[in-house]
Amino acid sequence: MTVSLPWTGAPCKILPRGVSLILRKVRDQPRTTQEDLVNDLKRAGTTVSTVTISNTLHLHGLKSCSTRKVPLLKPAHVQGRLKFAKDHLDDPEEAWEKVMWSDEIKIELFGINSTRCVWRKNKDEYNPKNAIPTVKHGVRTLKMGHGWVFQLDNDPKHTARATKEWLRKKHFKVLEWPSQSPDLNPIENVWRELKLCVAQRQPQNLKDLEKTCMEEWAKFPAA
Repeated sequence: MTVSLPWTGAPCKILPRGVSLILRKVRDQPRTTQEDLVNDLKRAGTTVSTVTISNTLHLHGLKSCSTRKVPLLKPAHVQGRLKFAKDHLDDPEEAWEKVMWSDEIKIELFGINSTRCVWRKNKDEYNPKNAIPTVKHGVRTLKMGHGWVFQLDNDPKHTARATKEWLRKKHFKVLEWPSQSPDLNPIENVWRELKLCVAQRQPQNLKDLEKTCMEEWAKFPAA
């Protein structure tokens, strides 16, 4: 025989209807603030603090996270990325080892680019509602030996007739690359690690910043 004992913990400050209200709000508007949710509940007749709001959201697997920056994609971009993935789905690992990736990076002396926060679950990191669309420009060129495939983004400088003609005359093999797809370039992961390493050392002037970047870059293994 079992006996139900009385609940000894503190009662919930937000009734189920109120919980549904704030969960629906952050689902539809991930950039909403805790203060906004406090005001929403107050208008519905429930007075709570931002701490209670935060605890309730955490209880339902939601946390405040910086928005991820992702490429601004139109339907044609999505189709191009899908085609690229299908075309290279069965490529052996050895084929990618001969690709020379190219890109550029901006590292600031003080501070980081401004970000916004959203309420989301871990699995929703790259949901379009939880991200900031960006446009990628520019690329750094590299010298290569024979047998390599060169990766270039679709910056107008790289798709210009003169550029294509120069690449053809130099017998460069160029990897066909979908538009608005810098995130497909694995070198982006290297840039992120480099930025973190440089930030930890806190360079104090431009000369120190350049020196720090070169030293941290040299620490990365060649393969």
